[in-house]
Amino acid sequence: KVLGPDHPDTLTSLGSLANVLESQGKHDESEAMNRRALEGYERILGPDHPDTLISVSNLASMLQSQRKFEESETMNRRALEGRSKILGPDHPKT
Repeated sequence: KVLGPDHPDTLTSLGSLANVLESQGKHDESEAMNRRALEGYERILGPDHPDTLISVSNLASMLQSQRKFEESETMNRRALEGRSKILGPDHPKT
């Protein structure tokens, strides 16, 4: 309540909770929460911000674990392109 639903710290907490839900096998809830976090990051920080790209990667990993390979590949490619653009192709996080 103090920071609000779109504060970056709140969005980070959403992503962390999504990871816990995924570990518990609550795939639908995890996916919804990951998407909510990503939408918030995109809205507040923009599509190419490093925190947004981390959220993209998190969603891609979760989709892969659910065997949603096509969408996972799309998200991973988006993260790679964004990191290459922002950090450069030789950066360790690219």
